[in-house]
Amino acid sequence: MTRPRVAVLTAVHEHPHADTDSIVGIVRKDLGEVSTQAIYDVLRALTAAGLVRRIQPAGSVARYESRVGDNHHHVVCRSCGAIADVDCAVGEPPCLTPSDDRGYVIDEAEVVYWGRCPACTSSASI
Repeated sequence: MTRPRVAVLTAVHEHPHADTDSIVGIVRKDLGEVSTQAIYDVLRALTAAGLVRRIQPAGSVARYESRVGDNHHHVVCRSCGAIADVDCAVGEPPCLTPSDDRGYVIDEAEVVYWGRCPACTSSASI
């Protein structure tokens, strides 16, 4: 493990759902000058190794999280873009059963719930 890999992995663990630009800033604050391309490469390698999960809700840039392997889902605020984890909808992964699997062996379901977070909801009612 290189210092940039450890720094990126630490940033993802400490800042769930952070986008690449945020991760770049966090890593540079920790290590000094690290190229953006190096951080993209590390994120790609960590994702491929299954240490990090890449998510990209519609209309959003890619974001990264360290919670992997449990097929959890996400809730996204339509107002501010905040993202939170939501445990599996029902039952064992992949959490949902399609009406017709078309012969596929399903191992994951991706569900994104959309709404407004408590902060945006309370600020709109003031």
